[in-house]
Amino acid sequence: MADQSSRQGPAGARLTVDVEKRLPGLDLRVQLAVDSEILVLFGPSGAGKTTTLNLIAGLATPDAGSISLDDQVLLRKNRAGAALDVPARRRRIGYVFQQYALFPHLTALENVAYPLRSGRLGRRSPDAAPRARALLARMHMEHLALRYPHELSGGQQQRVAIARALAAEPRVLLLDEPFAALDSAVRERLQLDLAALQAEQRLVVIYVTHRLEDAFAIGHRLAILSDGQVQQIGRIDEVFRQPANSHVAQVMGLHNLFEARVLAVSPEHLLLDWDGLLVEAPPQAADVGAAVTAYIRPEDVKFLYPDRPLMGAVQHNQAAGVVLGQQASASFQRWRVLLSNGCEIEVRAPDHTYASLPLQAGQPVQVSLRKDAVVVLRPLLGAPL
Repeated sequence: MADQSSRQGPAGARLTVDVEKRLPGLDLRVQLAVDSEILVLFGPSGAGKTTTLNLIAGLATPDAGSISLDDQVLLRKNRAGAALDVPARRRRIGYVFQQYALFPHLTALENVAYPLRSGRLGRRSPDAAPRARALLARMHMEHLALRYPHELSGGQQQRVAIARALAAEPRVLLLDEPFAALDSAVRERLQLDLAALQAEQRLVVIYVTHRLEDAFAIGHRLAILSDGQVQQIGRIDEVFRQPANSHVAQVMGLHNLFEARVLAVSPEHLLLDWDGLLVEAPPQAADVGAAVTAYIRPEDVKFLYPDRPLMGAVQHNQAAGVVLGQQASASFQRWRVLLSNGCEIEVRAPDHTYASLPLQAGQPVQVSLRKDAVVVLRPLLGAPL
């Protein structure tokens, strides 16, 4: 698989954003420069990701700042008032929402044709239907043009939503958690289509997500938004390997990272060798012998009770270890465990979850790394060890 540098989008449009917005409990200050590429805006809930998209689209107004697309100023405002504010409909910015936002009383074709109106009365352009059909065909949806949203699957509805966002020939495409509600297979197909679409039309794309694996699957660059500010922006592998600060490391949730080698690929699992510990991950495409980087959230590492039968979720990836230490917070406990392969891992659970287990420092334990929670970061597949 190509590395991140080879996936950079071609030269083209440039979106420049420098905005401030005071929100309840958050002072948002975002500075971005996005070229013809897919920039993934990543951060926790409440960080200001959706508000940032709304400011760019013209659906919300900042307290101060500027937004430009190439040489066109879309917004310029100081705290005394707006000097310039181009209406949303004239910004040539497409917006794809998480919940699709399709008109339920219109067919797929009519939904896509809806933005193709002209004149003060909003009459449909004469070529609206052919253009809408062409956009549906581009999203592999022409055969379902006459169906209503309730007759379409989630993935199909999102394809229609993307086609509608493209109807006004945007130069910028904003996507707010666009595939969050879809299963992994559908999500991967749509991500591939989106990447091809971006390259084909040389779009500036800002893709909001809270899933790190989405960022690795589709992004050229990654911007970490936390506490209302962009904490770090750069190539995804660089941000991943060298977080700029503790905010970035915490937001990315990279507590349990490990490097391993692919031993086997099958329909049942991806088998990894992590310094002598065999780890099963969900099945996916990979090269046998390839070096990969993977992670598992601390919440998905489970202590095993010696006197209880093992349930299905914890039957895989068992390992012996020794508790190194424990730390308590207001609502959860955190343990550091040294595994039998000499690597350290973190375990996290709500208070009193393991109240009957002796988990003080020095205590031998058995843990399980939940197979379905082991995430292999795709762009690093095939890298030399």
